[in-house]
Amino acid sequence: MYRRPQVFLVANAALMGLLAVLAAVSLGKSLADPDGFLGPAWVRLPLLLGAAFLVDVVPRTVWVSRFRWRQMRPLMRERIRQHWTRDRVVLVVVGVSTFYITYVSYRNLKSFLPAVLGATTYDRELHMVDRALFLGHEPAVVLHALLGTSVSAHVLSTIYLWFLPLVPLAVAAWLVWSHNIAYGYWFVTSQCIAWTLGTASYYALPTLGPGFEYSWLYEGLDRTASTRLMESLQYGRQDVNLNVLEGAVQSVAGFASLHCAITLLVAMMAQATIRSRVVRWLLWVNFGVTVVATLYFGWHYVADDVAGVMIALVAFYVGGVVSGQRFDRKRLAPAPAAAP
Repeated sequence: MYRRPQVFLVANAALMGLLAVLAAVSLGKSLADPDGFLGPAWVRLPLLLGAAFLVDVVPRTVWVSRFRWRQMRPLMRERIRQHWTRDRVVLVVVGVSTFYITYVSYRNLKSFLPAVLGATTYDRELHMVDRALFLGHEPAVVLHALLGTSVSAHVLSTIYLWFLPLVPLAVAAWLVWSHNIAYGYWFVTSQCIAWTLGTASYYALPTLGPGFEYSWLYEGLDRTASTRLMESLQYGRQDVNLNVLEGAVQSVAGFASLHCAITLLVAMMAQATIRSRVVRWLLWVNFGVTVVATLYFGWHYVADDVAGVMIALVAFYVGGVVSGQRFDRKRLAPAPAAAP
């Protein structure tokens, strides 16, 4: 029943993994498993899924049993039997493994950009587009004047960096708690498509981003976690280019904005599969604020954000088709019994 999305996920992961291996071999570099939220990906994703399993089973068992110890074991078994079916386990295993391979391959291919393309970037061209769209003004300077450079900087930084835990948490949530198994395949397939298209965009139109290329525009901002992260990425890029650290990765690439792509994709998936209005609104607001933050801190040009939106739309639709969804004019209305 779910063979088509399974085949697609495996094929996509195999393609990304093959490209990463070929790039590493041709450049004489080794593949790396970048650290992230809760450690390296091979630890992070199983840990999150194990925690999601416990959160799914334990609180419900304790609540329903009213703290009666004798009833907990049969209730727990019942939940596992009803929810953790063979189809659910296959979804989790296939989804986690293929997403892991796709994401790690993405990080390595992104890191290889300077070695493959050299110093070629299109920052000047996209910067000119930004100034034309803002009638000769800098987008970041306009936002700094409108929003300020102190409190707003810290708020935008916090929401922008929420992206780091959002990705693994969202993957775990849809794989574990989607009542409709097809929605789990839809979500993870769309995610893998988005990261794959994002990788392709880096090679099609390489940029550093205005925060790196035109750093003087952002010197008036309060020092935040985002500014510290940008400095860390700049040093990491230098270390990789100079071969200072073995196994290090560089993560500087502007076009397209995967922050915009992934946050929009999560919001659209929530709109289509979750009944809670609060959750849907929070995710749409998160996307909107993330777009502002990309320009405010200089992570991206306007064209990067537009490209990120296009990636999200393509990934959402193609992932839906692959997982057997039927689209119509009301497809983005919340579906019944789809809440994680």
